[in-house]
Amino acid sequence: MTDIAPLLLALGSPTVKTRREAAARLGRSGDPSAVAPLVQALLDAHPAVRIEAAQALGRLDDDQAVPGLIAALEDPDPEVRAGAIAALGRLKDRRAVIPLTGCLRDRDDRIRAGAAEVLGSLGDHRAAGPLLDAKNDTFEGVREAAVRALARIQKKA
Repeated sequence: MTDIAPLLLALGSPTVKTRREAAARLGRSGDPSAVAPLVQALLDAHPAVRIEAAQALGRLDDDQAVPGLIAALEDPDPEVRAGAIAALGRLKDRRAVIPLTGCLRDRDDRIRAGAAEVLGSLGDHRAAGPLLDAKNDTFEGVREAAVRALARIQKKA
């Protein structure tokens, strides 16, 4: 396993590129002790670092990241929100179901569609009502994702 101490130090660098690369490498390290620092990096001032931290947390596959990723669903940057949705989809933790249903009302259609896809993969019946509403979304991609998600939830029932 990689010694992550230098990467943890690099997360505090004044340089965005260094922090972003450190987050990426921590995600590939497989070291569960990287989860807490990466969750903290979800609060970085620069969106590129927050995006990379979300992706890294998804790669680490540790459910300790779920609360931080759920909080990142409220990030002002849509790419960060998308990264958090993707990471939550990889983690397949049911604590994300209700927060993800909130993403079905996001102003960004990519976020709404991504949330619908992940909700379908989670297969939790609590998402059915919000997904039924999403079938009437103004964006076709969201409507299609909601239909697929509902079919997946029905299969698991």
